[in-house]
Amino acid sequence: MNKEKFYITTPIYYPSDKLHIGHAYCTVATDAMARYKRLRGCDVMFLTGTDEHGMKIEDKAKEAGVTPKQFVDNIVEGPRGVKDLWKLMNISYDRFIRTTDVYHVTAIQRIFKKMHDNGDIYKGVYKGKYCKPCESFWTESQLVDGKCPDCGREVIDAEEEAYFFRLSKYADRVRHLLEDTDFLEPRSRVNEMVNNFIKPGLEDLCVSRTSFTWGIPVDFDPGHVVYVWVDALSNYITALGFMNDQYHDYEKYWPADVHFVGKEIVRFHSIIWPAMLMSLGEPLPKKVYGHGWLNFGGEKMSKSRGNVVDPYILAEMFGVDALRFFMLRTFPFGSDGNFTNELLIQTINTDLANDLGNLVSRTTAMAEKYFGGDLPAGGELTEADRELKVLADEATANYERQMEAFQFSNALAEAWRLISRANKYIDENAPWVLARDEAQKPRLLAVMKNLCEAIRVSAILIAPVMPDTAEAIFQRLGVPADGRVWDAVGYDLETGGWWKTATGDPLFPRIDMDKALAELEQAKAEAAKAALPDLEIEPFTEDKVDFDTFCKSDFRAVKVKDCQPVKKSDKLLRFTLDDGTGVDRQILSGIAKWYKPEELVGKTLVAIVNLPPRKMMGLESNGMLISAVHTEKGEEKLNLLMVDDAIPAGAKLC
Repeated sequence: MNKEKFYITTPIYYPSDKLHIGHAYCTVATDAMARYKRLRGCDVMFLTGTDEHGMKIEDKAKEAGVTPKQFVDNIVEGPRGVKDLWKLMNISYDRFIRTTDVYHVTAIQRIFKKMHDNGDIYKGVYKGKYCKPCESFWTESQLVDGKCPDCGREVIDAEEEAYFFRLSKYADRVRHLLEDTDFLEPRSRVNEMVNNFIKPGLEDLCVSRTSFTWGIPVDFDPGHVVYVWVDALSNYITALGFMNDQYHDYEKYWPADVHFVGKEIVRFHSIIWPAMLMSLGEPLPKKVYGHGWLNFGGEKMSKSRGNVVDPYILAEMFGVDALRFFMLRTFPFGSDGNFTNELLIQTINTDLANDLGNLVSRTTAMAEKYFGGDLPAGGELTEADRELKVLADEATANYERQMEAFQFSNALAEAWRLISRANKYIDENAPWVLARDEAQKPRLLAVMKNLCEAIRVSAILIAPVMPDTAEAIFQRLGVPADGRVWDAVGYDLETGGWWKTATGDPLFPRIDMDKALAELEQAKAEAAKAALPDLEIEPFTEDKVDFDTFCKSDFRAVKVKDCQPVKKSDKLLRFTLDDGTGVDRQILSGIAKWYKPEELVGKTLVAIVNLPPRKMMGLESNGMLISAVHTEKGEEKLNLLMVDDAIPAGAKLC
């Protein structure tokens, strides 16, 4: 009998040099769903990976003094990289794709060519607004207060030759897909997509760039690279072998059962991606599910805002399963959630230490004390026992419905209904009282078996979210392999002989809130300090300069009109500067090692303008640009002093 196929994906992540708990949220949810489907006996393909092309990567690599490939290799494969984080968070992906993989590059070129040959990609000129951090083009009307509607940062004017995809051609079909099917969930995302993007009129989409080189080349038109969204979105099919020979799973797993994506990229997955597949003549994924963000302090976690939460610190202090549980139990999947350390600790203490951990510890301790950990078949049953069984069966059925709807929080709530009822069952039946009367031994045995069975069922239900914790519980109860699977999830006292319990340390020790918060602050400060570069600064001079002499130095804001390398010099750059006098000023500066001339045009710098002129390489230099010098990891670094462009040329600094 063939297993049911289930293909689930996360979006491929943009390599970031500062990964935070928000990066893990979608992938933990995807992992929980994949584990649940495996538990149900499905043949699962769980795909994740990294999106590694684009202008931002190229710029960051330049800043780091490495090639773009070296830059992404370190972030993906290196210490605390993407794969390292997924290992930490116990992510059980089946396949990991990188958009720099050779087979993906080949497939993208073929996909681009096919859409071009069928008339859906044509050449033109792009002119509009561009957000470099988001790698997104916007029209003037889509901006919010003149800034990127996704991240709120400044956009730049962009104009370049480019290829365009006829997205407008598919507007009606995409609108029907969104409005008349359950392709996109939650439903609130549908209204947002239709009202904000389709009703105003879908514009054709820029799908190639010529202003940078770090991307997949358009093989039939040198100078163009495939724009990020064609490159990135197609990973869901190239990773299965579409238009390449690396894998041969496309017919088996496509169409995907569900793409889990953050709400900020729902537009690309629910509008652009279906249109691309329509152009290719390929089946559409069955569903796109757009979840919310984990916020911190009411704002989306962001390195630039300085509000990122380090998963390594949290995992070391509280454990990975506790983190996974907190994210999926506390915040409804589909809505935003406000992450706080206080809420995390409170959840661990209440749900994990008090409820689950206490239940397991009390039960195994009593089984060891009263029966030596060996609970044989048999025992007396009462109506109270049957009530526990009915609740277990109801919770299991409800859990299944909620998981199939991707409502992890509600599913875990069902598991906790059973856990809470089992704790109450202990107090109602008072095993310590029954143990005093030999005649009550059969009843005591039934109570202990009911508790073990309730815990066993609970462990199966929490296994997709807390795999290590479930395994630890199974071991403490002595549950064999055939009692840990979904087929055995039904509450069953008839089999008997499953339970050979063992005691152990608390699964989740209770946390001292104040102490833990103080330790988190200290760990955060130490991590920030460790992240600082290894710097050496020039020693302070002992020579004193009197105030009147200092005041003779004339510091002025100057704007770079032009910057060119000096011939026969590998150090000097020649600046043509606007100093506010109406006459251009020329200054030579030995900074070619650290800056490219084109990067400096338009910048506002600081110069001393009353130094006597001097000749350098036969050219006259009138003044000196101000810069800061330090040594980092044994290498000298220099940074020009740049000031706000709102400061006019010639403004005196004092």
